[in-house]
Amino acid sequence: MKIICIGRNYAKHIEELANERPENPVVFLKPDSAILPKKMPFFIPPFSNDVHYEVEVLVKINKVGKHISPKFAHKYYDTVGLGIDFTARDVQAECKEKGLPWEKAKAFDGSAIVGEFYPKEEFDLENISFQLLKNDEVVQDGNTSNMLWKIDELVSYVSQYFTLKKGDIIFTGTPAGVGKVVENDILTGAIEGKQAFQIKVK
Repeated sequence: MKIICIGRNYAKHIEELANERPENPVVFLKPDSAILPKKMPFFIPPFSNDVHYEVEVLVKINKVGKHISPKFAHKYYDTVGLGIDFTARDVQAECKEKGLPWEKAKAFDGSAIVGEFYPKEEFDLENISFQLLKNDEVVQDGNTSNMLWKIDELVSYVSQYFTLKKGDIIFTGTPAGVGKVVENDILTGAIEGKQAFQIKVK
């Protein structure tokens, strides 16, 4: 399986990092080794002093697809979840400054939290409310209505470049409010009021 991530999909997040608004979705990958095993804490890697949380709605692909039309994209997933794309922001800044890929900052071991998945029928996919709480305080409060590219558009877009396979996960982008994690933080993700994950930072 592979993890396909979308960057810059919420306007306010683009603004908070002073990035340019892209003409097309920004796409990058994480290896399967990036997934943090269930019930394991997240360990801040020794190569970064500025790891940020980025909560995101996830989509799990349920069958093989390539060059998928947007109108058929809904047939390629039946569950939606929530997760975190951890980012070593200092490493990312250094890579961007040198025009280098982001993988060291985005795809390191344990950098992907994959929470619970739920049947998509439980949600209005274009109006999903989700939050990240840090030590019981809401730090990110997002809604898929604010996506620049909706879920079906993303499934279609990435399938033009990568064959989607059963079990692949798409991270659909993060809203504003990203920030640094420190040791002993407790991060809790909620999607439409359901707790999708909770992890401790070490």
